[in-house]
Amino acid sequence: MTSPVQTLSKSLTVNDNPFMKPMEWLSLALLAAFILVVLPATLDAFRLNLVGKYLTYAFVALGLVMCWGYAGILSLGQGVFFGLGGYCMAMYLKLEASSVENTKIQSTPGIPDFMDWNQITELPLIWKPFQSLPLTLILVVALPVFFAFVIGFAMFTRRVGGTYFAIITQAIAAILTILIVGQQGYTGGINGITDLRTLHGWDIRTDSAHTILYFLNGGLLIGCILAAQYVKKAKLGRILVAMRDKEDRVRFSGYSVAGFKVFAFCLAAAFAAIGGAMFTLQVGFMSPSFVGIVPSIEMVIYAAVGGRMSLFGAVWGTLLVNWAKTTFSESFPELWLFGLGALFIAVVLAFPNGLAGIYRSYVEPRLTRKVKALAPVDGALPHGTPAE
Repeated sequence: MTSPVQTLSKSLTVNDNPFMKPMEWLSLALLAAFILVVLPATLDAFRLNLVGKYLTYAFVALGLVMCWGYAGILSLGQGVFFGLGGYCMAMYLKLEASSVENTKIQSTPGIPDFMDWNQITELPLIWKPFQSLPLTLILVVALPVFFAFVIGFAMFTRRVGGTYFAIITQAIAAILTILIVGQQGYTGGINGITDLRTLHGWDIRTDSAHTILYFLNGGLLIGCILAAQYVKKAKLGRILVAMRDKEDRVRFSGYSVAGFKVFAFCLAAAFAAIGGAMFTLQVGFMSPSFVGIVPSIEMVIYAAVGGRMSLFGAVWGTLLVNWAKTTFSESFPELWLFGLGALFIAVVLAFPNGLAGIYRSYVEPRLTRKVKALAPVDGALPHGTPAE
């Protein structure tokens, strides 16, 4: 009889899975066509920019698929990393908008307006790195990942997980929100960082800029899907799944469970940070309302509705939930919360695997049958081809 250790070792040494199956390539092509072709061709500038905002949330849902779905780590504080990435980008944009010429009516020209209102007379040290665009782009990812590493290393090396870890991440989200609101002179307080105008001299407030940022958003999202797919199909991905299902067996096999958990948590933080930076560019501001507990839980719902084991489902789930939220709030301003709640309950009760489960159960088998029907049978010649 094969032991669990031998089974795990065999699964890690045998790699006969392609990077993507044909149906996965088809799913990616459909998603890319919908985002990059169909929506830009059918929506006006306002609605397209709104969908661009939705896509920034999809980065977080994508990270949750890897962190929660594959590694079994439920984080209810992903808004922290979304917010950190967004604030890093907002700080650069705010400094560019706060040139001496633009702020000459202030008591202290050359610093953001909210600092001048709070009687700060020079640029704080923590803001100085964000005067450089290349350094800002590095910090957008590096700072949230470092923060995730510190949290993950402190928790996972002590074998803190499950519900306890989820509650701790919620507490961190609440603490960071309070900190941002309390330090108004350095963060803009409850209003956040607003009046963002240009990116390296390029006006980001125009409709054409929003459209360009939308396509950049979609391209980065497709790139992150491919990166997550690479991790998923590598040996690392199989270790994450084995760790989620039988953590003790993986540990007894000689693998560092804490190290793999830290990696998955940092990967999810990196995706969320990219989404936060793109949100700041797409929407034009960043505030603590996107950092706290409520937005973090909503981000988990995006992944749950789409399917927490599906990279493509995470994107579709994000688009569906936010579209429903917008539609309900516009049509039924007093009832939209009930409608949104009913949507969540219906999906969880009727389709526990989310949209991805519906696709795998009802759509994919039919597509597979059609593809097989169109493919020539082995040994048979296509119609009209002469035999030799």
